[in-house]
Formats: sequence, structure tokens, C-alpha cells
Amino acid sequence: MTATDPALTALAQRWCALSLLHGRIESHIERALESGHGLSAREYSLLDVLSRQHDGPGGHLQMKQVADAVVLSQSATTRLVTRLEDRGLLTRYLCATDRRGIYTDVTEAGQKLLDEARPTNDRALREALDEAANNPELAPLVGVLEGETAAV
Repeated sequence: MTATDPALTALAQRWCALSLLHGRIESHIERALESGHGLSAREYSLLDVLSRQHDGPGGHLQMKQVADAVVLSQSATTRLVTRLEDRGLLTRYLCATDRRGIYTDVTEAGQKLLDEARPTNDRALREALDEAANNPELAPLVGVLEGETAAV
């Protein structure tokens, strides 16, 4: 394909639309979570990912796994975890079987805040998708998301 290839141009346009949709959704959720619960979208995402891990050996995520799950660099993830740990929402501890491994877990206070914030996140997501569905450029992407959600 060349730079003037219509297929490549269409692909680039779809990528821009997807990026725009993501940005709008994230901004809407960010404002709602920050104003309602003092959480950023990244903080919420981290608490949510960690809360879905089961208790017991190997049930929590190592820092590299956390970084992959929230799509941040390891250093940015460490800073994020430290902020939440300082607020008493997360805790870190050494892996019992590999002393080099550090696990991260949601505290009771973190789980409470997450439970309180989840309806806000869900409502903000719904609002952002409904708004995007009115944009002809974004409506097809919203349709794909809606179809996946219904199928799950």
C-alpha cells in the first residue's frame, strides 16, 4: 500500500475516529469520577483491575502485570500505586514464593471507594456513548461496542 492508497486513508480515518471516541469517553468519565469521588480514570481502572483478582497465593497482580493491565509504563504504574497506597486504597507486599515479586492488592477502604464509584463510572460511560452515537463519524464505533456488550 502507498500513502495515497484509499484503503490506507480509510484505515487512518477509522483510527482517528476510534482515538476521538476513546478520548471523549475517557474525558467524560474522568470528570465524573474526579468530581464525585476524587478519583482519576486511571486510579479507578487500577482499583477495578485489582479488585477482580481472587484472594490467596497468586491471586493478586505483580507490578508488571498491573502495568500491562492499566496500559502504563512500569514507572508510571509505580507512581500511581504509590499515590493510592498513600491514600490507604492499596497495599503492596512481597510474594511468599519469590521475594523479588511485589504484589498489589485493594484495601477495604479502596474496595469501598470503588464500590461507590462504579455506578458513576458506568453512568458516565453510558452518557459518553449516547452522546457519541449522535455523531455520524463515531456512531458506527458505538454500534460495534454496543454489539459486543450485548453479546457478552
